[in-house]
Amino acid sequence: MVSPHSHLMKVTRRVIERSKPTRAAYLARIDAAQGKFPARGALSCANLAHGFAGLEGNDKLTIKAIRAPNIGIVSSYNEMLSAHAPYKDYPDLIKQAARENGGVAQFAGGVPAMCDGVTQGNAGMELSLFSREVIAMSTAIALTHNMFDAALCLGICDKIVPGLLIGALQFGHLPTIFVPAGPMASGLSNDDKAKIRQQFATGKVGRDALLEAEAAAYHGHGTCTFYGTANSNQMLMEVMGLHLPGSAFVHPHTPLRDALTAAAARRVLDLTVERGHYTPIGHVVDEKAIVNGIVALLATGGSTNHTLHLVAIARAAGVMIDWDDFDELSQTVPLLAKIYPNGKADVNHFHAAGGVAFLVRNLLEGGLLHEDVTTVAGRGLSHYTQEPKLLDGQLTWVDGAPKSEDTTVLRGIEDPFQADGGLRLMQGKLGRGVIKISAVAAAHRKVTAPAIVFDSQEAVQEAFDNGELKRDFVAIVRFQGARANGMPELHRLTPLLGVLQDQGFHVALVTDGRMSGASGKVPAVIHVSPEALLQGPLGKVRTGDTIVIDAEAGVLDIDIDATEWAARPEAEPVHQAGNEVGFGRELYGVFRAAAAPAELGASVFGPLVGERPEIHHTLEELQKQGA
Repeated sequence: MVSPHSHLMKVTRRVIERSKPTRAAYLARIDAAQGKFPARGALSCANLAHGFAGLEGNDKLTIKAIRAPNIGIVSSYNEMLSAHAPYKDYPDLIKQAARENGGVAQFAGGVPAMCDGVTQGNAGMELSLFSREVIAMSTAIALTHNMFDAALCLGICDKIVPGLLIGALQFGHLPTIFVPAGPMASGLSNDDKAKIRQQFATGKVGRDALLEAEAAAYHGHGTCTFYGTANSNQMLMEVMGLHLPGSAFVHPHTPLRDALTAAAARRVLDLTVERGHYTPIGHVVDEKAIVNGIVALLATGGSTNHTLHLVAIARAAGVMIDWDDFDELSQTVPLLAKIYPNGKADVNHFHAAGGVAFLVRNLLEGGLLHEDVTTVAGRGLSHYTQEPKLLDGQLTWVDGAPKSEDTTVLRGIEDPFQADGGLRLMQGKLGRGVIKISAVAAAHRKVTAPAIVFDSQEAVQEAFDNGELKRDFVAIVRFQGARANGMPELHRLTPLLGVLQDQGFHVALVTDGRMSGASGKVPAVIHVSPEALLQGPLGKVRTGDTIVIDAEAGVLDIDIDATEWAARPEAEPVHQAGNEVGFGRELYGVFRAAAAPAELGASVFGPLVGERPEIHHTLEELQKQGA
């Protein structure tokens, strides 16, 4: 066994030390819930009768007898999301598998699941980030009936998996497995799709051509095949030990996928108290599992949205991480995968090249993952160096590919695409933010140019349409944070800035908002904190100011006289009123008012004990560093 890398251990020790009070409080809470199984045995007869009244046949009799363990199914099924549509038939598969393993399963509840691909650029997108909180609370409602000995969470996409996990961690005493549905088959290549989008942005093709291209890319059941937040979620659930090994990227509606779904039901029953292998989710998701998740994200060039989501997930388990941890690990973890938008391949090519099993084995061999962790497959992350197969109709696990089948997509630890993970913490007079440079060419990683200040992405679009952006500039798009308007993804900016960059201009984006998990070749410093609405320094920037971005060195600065900068007032958020009503936004006012800074996950949920921890670097300290 390879010894863990010194940088991995340094970050892990720091996280463990920082998390001592909150992690201890969390474990005390979930440990207090242990020993009360079956949970429904604590219910009164009237309570219990209500709990099984909706069932029929033997399942009703089994629950009434309080002898066999009961699985609570929490699902994000709907027909709006291609990734979640396959879940329609999962409850029946799960119930049958549970019966065959001496248990029973109940559909405990559904959670909402919206698609950023549908809402991007529209008012509904301003509900997207906070849908994570609604999903977490919905998960809690589903499990709060105290009828269950274990849980299966069915979800895949952007905010759905983080929300399900945050909710499930509130019931950390329950064994819980996450059940994926897999990606859709490859359609129109991501590269060709991106070209059509840019051609539409410049008027070279019409909407009919654009729609045909999009429909050819997104054409059936399963996740979108690019490596955005949805597929980053699946990677994380596997490397954090919450999936059955190798289950992330198996296609929907295949015999292997159905076998894995049934196996998840059987396995979670085996993890219950009475089966002797008790493995509650609160003990699976610990400091080492969270660090493993960060490493896997960096090694694959995963979604920047997880600089928010992983922080919020970790806090739900009493683990405190921040962007310094991401940044330090990124300097050590090599990039082993090239998946769109960091390359031309999609997740199906990644899976075929060796996938998660190959990735995990190589990171373990490099000492860059903790092997000594608890997973739903058993003790030790080495379980995840295997992949599932149907041999003579029986599900089994075999050793994963010994070498990459396509080194343009996936490489070993000895021959990485680049020596670091490509995620940078950016800081200076303008605050703290993050940038993913794994998809940004080296020639575009340093930009010094005048600022053009916008208060919305619509304003950027208007300036582009009017031909006002044909020059070097840094777009400052502010008042896009969680407190301002729910922190929508500014996905429509990517094609516009990409066009200008292709025309030879030096352009970049700096924003307190989010970009898509598929953001790519244009340098974008995002999640800048504090956000402008909270007197963040982006509110002091004026059009014409010289902005300095050095993604290699982690510099986010403004070239201005210190006295003038200190005296300059913040701009008024002129557009705020329009973001408070319509499309359900009025229902989310309480979320906007309570949202934490981006580096704390932009979550409305507070800490487990004590007061809300402050970020280690105050704005005043950053301004002194940059002065």
